[in-house]
Amino acid sequence: MLPTILDLASLRSAYVAGLSPLELVEEVIARCSASDDPAIFITMTPEEELRAAARELVARAPEPNSLPLWGIPFAVKDNIDVAGLPTTAACPAFAYHPQADATTVARLRAAGALVIGKTNLDQFATGLNGTRSPHGAPRSVFDRNYVSGGSSSGSAVAVAAGLASFSLGTDTAGSGRVPAAFNNLVGIKPTPGLVPNVGVVPACRSVDVVTVFAATVGDGIAIRGIMEGYDARDPFSRQATRASLPSTRPRIGVLDGAEREFYGNRQVEALYDAAIERARSLGAVIVSFDYAPFRQAAELLYNGPWVAERLAAVKEFLATNDGDFDPTVRVIIEGAKAYDAVDAFEGRYRLEALRQKTRAEWEKVDFLMLPTSPTTYSVEEMQADPIVKNSHFGRYTNFANLLDCAAIAIPAGFDADRHLPAGVMLVGPAFTDDALAPFADALHRTAEAGMGRDRNIALPEESRVSPPADDFVPIVVVGAHLTDMPLNHELTRTGGYRLRTGRTDGSYRLFALPGTIPPKPGLVRDPAFAGDGVEIEIWALPPAAFARFVQNIPAPLGVGKITLDDASCITGFLCEAHAVTGGREITEFGGWRNYVRSISPVA
Repeated sequence: MLPTILDLASLRSAYVAGLSPLELVEEVIARCSASDDPAIFITMTPEEELRAAARELVARAPEPNSLPLWGIPFAVKDNIDVAGLPTTAACPAFAYHPQADATTVARLRAAGALVIGKTNLDQFATGLNGTRSPHGAPRSVFDRNYVSGGSSSGSAVAVAAGLASFSLGTDTAGSGRVPAAFNNLVGIKPTPGLVPNVGVVPACRSVDVVTVFAATVGDGIAIRGIMEGYDARDPFSRQATRASLPSTRPRIGVLDGAEREFYGNRQVEALYDAAIERARSLGAVIVSFDYAPFRQAAELLYNGPWVAERLAAVKEFLATNDGDFDPTVRVIIEGAKAYDAVDAFEGRYRLEALRQKTRAEWEKVDFLMLPTSPTTYSVEEMQADPIVKNSHFGRYTNFANLLDCAAIAIPAGFDADRHLPAGVMLVGPAFTDDALAPFADALHRTAEAGMGRDRNIALPEESRVSPPADDFVPIVVVGAHLTDMPLNHELTRTGGYRLRTGRTDGSYRLFALPGTIPPKPGLVRDPAFAGDGVEIEIWALPPAAFARFVQNIPAPLGVGKITLDDASCITGFLCEAHAVTGGREITEFGGWRNYVRSISPVA
């Protein structure tokens, strides 16, 4: 008998034990037929076609689990194309019949996954609550009186109810994360451009992202890894440059003071505070940061010219079919007519100014932990005040795509009477998608919240996300190899990742070496010197990469043991003392990054 939640580990074990994809399909058909929420799906894959897909999979790959997603059932938000099924964006008059799968769907099907149907959504992906659809409002799997979250409403409920192993959503303002929080799921929101949008009806094309709802972080990351990869047909697709995060003692930014807003929901606030303490128990360094510039950037998405992107996506259809729009969706999209090209440029200038302000906050932390949504509402409450209540859901999500962030939403537990769940998000800089996963998974496990509607089940060990290999070799860098500096790619392209930042002890002096390209500093130990230490970063490299890296270090630089301010000694860059003759001493700046800024303020 299959478990309530169809996580990857459970299905793979069942296939090894003799379950066939056809038997799995019959179980999924039965569960969908028995579902008490008629608003989850817009279009189901016809039963005979689903059975045929299972047979074709076995003919193509007879060995169980011989493909990454062999026989894994998934659902697709109905603004993402699936060949053979209509794409409606929850607007029947808009419906069309795509001849090809979206890139994401094609890659998942090639990996062995089976599409069970197209799920309901806030019309044209405009909303975070799940009530703006002519097909009805999917409900929280824990209380039918409450919203499911949106716009990827049906996608989240399908997984949380045990009808699909995973599902695809989209996320412009938080649509791949808010429904995860309301249904006790993981929501994987990739860095914009990591996963292509070919075959996706756009909401705001420049910031749209295809997302994954899954039972565990491990499942979600594995699925996203299959979907990702450059596609030249998407003008916003990008080649990923993996970014690393510290694997031990990460600095996590949390809300403090006036920026903490839960709209009176003390239960969610208590769960957020409990998640902070669990993060601390996992070794995190908890840091208060100023959320204000992030919030101000978030406000641009609906209260700025980006609304005009929503109009750009449907302007021709709106001109002839305005009566076919959900009334709230129409009000939002028609509001774009108030903006002109000057507003668009001014909005861009405002965003870039706020981005500069957020950089000062990023220097304090490695990643952020925020409430996924500060509160929730009943369907009746939402429909009585649809725009204001909806905006509350996006307070901590709306900035992420505008500011080019990766995010993973995870369950944070249930309120005091175990009635409704809440969630938290880990949000990191661009392309930290994989680097966020180990801590997100560890934190999810400490919540003991189960998976989806099965709130008591333990998370499977098979889906655990391990930190990077322990045999990586640490190395201290002080100059051009620092994060965002010209030679940092020599560390990242070999699979290296940043462990943490730090300082040397007070016996080190720093010099700008003359005639080096790109400019480099020289770190020299002077036992008679008593300073404040020099800022450094500690990176970890695979052993073979470490050996090649050290072998290629040019004279007068070399490696030796560097003593840090915590008395630890780690291999790192040192400079022969004679080479700093004629160079400028820059110890007073405290580190290479500060010196570079002093001579080039935009660096």
